Amino acid sequence: MNFVRCRVGNLIGQVRRQVTHAQTCRTLCSKPQEAKAEPQPRAPAPAPHLGFKLPGHRPSDMDKKILVWSGRYKTAEEIPELVSFEKIDAARDKMRVKICVIMMGLSIAACIFMVFLGKKAAGRHESLTGINMEKKARWMEEVQRDKEAAAAALAAKTQ
Repeated sequence: MNFVRCRVGNLIGQVRRQVTHAQTCRTLCSKPQEAKAEPQPRAPAPAPHLGFKLPGHRPSDMDKKILVWSGRYKTAEEIPELVSFEKIDAARDKMRVKICVIMMGLSIAACIFMVFLGKKAAGRHESLTGINMEKKARWMEEVQRDKEAAAAALAAKTQ
């Protein structure tokens, strides 16, 4: 195990050295470095970027509700005009976790309720099998009545 750890460590160290070595000047090179004869002309400076934005986000009504529900602010009036992205993301994450916990609790409560209803139905001697058999028996009776009515109509036509 130490052999593998040592080899992986050497590999990571070599990669790190290559990255840092590429950024430093080459001092161990045997060739003298050539000086550039003439500097290349510089491009004109770009115009200042017009789309500069302040670091922050103007919260929507839903974001304001989330900030209040998550406990960041007491009321919606306390929320400043610009709020940092990190604060909104943290509030959304907190609400996401709260909603997940609520959904888990509701799922467990629904399961317990269904067990209660199943035991109550079992006490009345009701089961899905019995209900399905009664339904199929009714269908068979309806089909039998339809056949008898069709046979009677056919017999009435022939006379």
